[in-house]
Amino acid sequence: MGLICIDLFTTLDGVAQAPGGPGEDADGGFAFGGWQAPLIDEVVGEQIDSGMAGMDALLLGRRTYDIFAAYWPKADGSIAELFNRLPKYVASRQARNLEWANSTLLGPDVSSAVRELRGRHAEVHVIGSLDFVQTLFAQRLFDRLTLWVYPILLGGGKKVFADGVVPTNLRLVEPVVSSPKGAVQLRYVLADGTPGVGDMSAGAPSG
Repeated sequence: MGLICIDLFTTLDGVAQAPGGPGEDADGGFAFGGWQAPLIDEVVGEQIDSGMAGMDALLLGRRTYDIFAAYWPKADGSIAELFNRLPKYVASRQARNLEWANSTLLGPDVSSAVRELRGRHAEVHVIGSLDFVQTLFAQRLFDRLTLWVYPILLGGGKKVFADGVVPTNLRLVEPVVSSPKGAVQLRYVLADGTPGVGDMSAGAPSG
């Protein structure tokens, strides 16, 4: 059974909208497109490269696919070579003409299609695609979640955990590493069950 891996860049207050550039996603009048660019460094770059080592397919939402399809076929380097070569699956509610090589539109039953991808690939990565990610969170259709958390607060914008998240346990699977510019990589896997509760006052010291 293959893995569905979600990779997201987020601010400390959970905003993950348009990290890459000003034209990426201006929904809601978002004015901070490209907020990640001043904070990227070699450590984050190495973490991203390392995390892609096992990737054998991309799963993208419509907006992220359009951004990637306009950029990566013209780009050079190892990431461009990888992305251009890999199978790419697109979640979209509308029929689309997918011109980027090796691209396939998922059927109308996205949940079933994602489950089928687990049987077809070893490691499918969802990069960005924030609106689509909400569907995966709501249906627990993911196996690994990697967050790069940056030391800035934006106050408004699309959040990593928006409406539709269900109570879920996660388990940290790698040591937390901070980059020179303060980005922290957090890598989790989906864990069984739902969050438990307790009463901390029962064990509180008296006096």
